[in-house]
Amino acid sequence: MFNLILDSPWAGPLLWMALYISDYSFTIACARLYCAQDKIVFEGSFEITPLFQADVNALRRVSPRFCVALVATAAYLFLMRWIAGPSTGLQDLYRLVLGAMILMEATIHSRHLRNWFLYKKAIPLIQGRLEYPRGIMLQMSAFEVLIFSGLYLALFLVTGSMFILGGAITCCALSIKHYLLARRHNAGMPKAA
Repeated sequence: MFNLILDSPWAGPLLWMALYISDYSFTIACARLYCAQDKIVFEGSFEITPLFQADVNALRRVSPRFCVALVATAAYLFLMRWIAGPSTGLQDLYRLVLGAMILMEATIHSRHLRNWFLYKKAIPLIQGRLEYPRGIMLQMSAFEVLIFSGLYLALFLVTGSMFILGGAITCCALSIKHYLLARRHNAGMPKAA
């Protein structure tokens, strides 16, 4: 089954598109649940990615930005599959890129599933109110994604799979991005006297 995803010119990009659509759908579903409660509050937007914050804040089921990103990333995967075709000897490049995209989505889906459980099942049992400053939320995200990067790196060291190495690299990059967003946010905050 896994070889089908790697060898087929369509399977990898179609899996990516399904995961990417699922990611956005989960984001909107969890954002709706978040808006329906008042026990956990995030400073700023529920959405971490600045590009999609306006659409998620408006709870748009169909986002023009998302559609453009979906088409662009799917085209990128098709292009990478073509560049790294069977006769080129560059199959590891495609495996790396596909793993980067698929395993990043797997990591993000774990967060969506946790959030869905939290807002759907646990919120009624929680007492009190918890407010997360934006900088802390971004730092927590950076740390959580870094843990997945470490997991994927350990799996790569055991398996030698370029697919898994791609996941380790992209999760590390996403962790750094969220850490830098947290630093930028915290730098813009007024200093305590």
